[in-house]
Amino acid sequence: MSIYIISDIHGCYKELKLLLKKTFFNDQKDYLWIAGDLVSRGPNSLKVIRYLYSLKKRVKIILGNHDLNLIAVHAGVKENKKENCFDEFLSAKDNVELINWLRCQSILKIDEKRKIIVSHAGISPKWDIDTAKKYALEIEEHLSGENYSSFLKSVFNNNINHWNVNLNTLDRLRYSINVFTRMRYCYPDGKLNFSCKKSPNLVKYPLIPWFKMSHSFSKEYSVFFGHWSSLKGTQVSQPFFPLDNGCCWGGELTMFRWEDKKYFSQSFQERNS
Repeated sequence: MSIYIISDIHGCYKELKLLLKKTFFNDQKDYLWIAGDLVSRGPNSLKVIRYLYSLKKRVKIILGNHDLNLIAVHAGVKENKKENCFDEFLSAKDNVELINWLRCQSILKIDEKRKIIVSHAGISPKWDIDTAKKYALEIEEHLSGENYSSFLKSVFNNNINHWNVNLNTLDRLRYSINVFTRMRYCYPDGKLNFSCKKSPNLVKYPLIPWFKMSHSFSKEYSVFFGHWSSLKGTQVSQPFFPLDNGCCWGGELTMFRWEDKKYFSQSFQERNS
């Protein structure tokens, strides 16, 4: 049995299947953990979700910002833009079943035995492990509940970018979603910056990559995340493991096997090939 960790598939079904074949992934014995953004940008979001759905208990999904966007578009609370590449999914006969499965997935994965954390974007430097678990669970309960569309309608907000223990419930949820699914850079006081997506090699102080901030869990856990394709080629020190190498932009789909700490990659395939 092996655990494979991957991120930011973005509808790149062909590359996903080639990568799994390359690693001899066994869907009867192995486990696939995904650090978010299954969908959008790539051409085959529907195929990706259907395949992962078929894996049942062999897959563990941590939702990313594009996955939340798909759920929100399907619920009618966000506009379906061309760059989403959601049309095929939205017209599929099984889309309700798939959405109901998707919205019941996790926002954060913490494996206490192996000391692994998986988040799409990261964990706030203002939080310890217990705080992160608590607020991830709060989001998950809302997403999996009957009123999830109302929750999504109110929760997206760029203005909630600074942690305060006195935040009201809605603003706490907004901040938590921004951390788990959108965070890249922080200011020295921990305030989030949503506008900068560049490589850290091109960015100066006071912007600091979130993983270079002080974290209470960094000496104990290995932390896997995606969301930040411009990190490709940037030196990121352990215990942080970025996995988004921009396959949907012509880069690579990258997977990490936990047992032997080995990386596997599959390059983007031209769509006319």
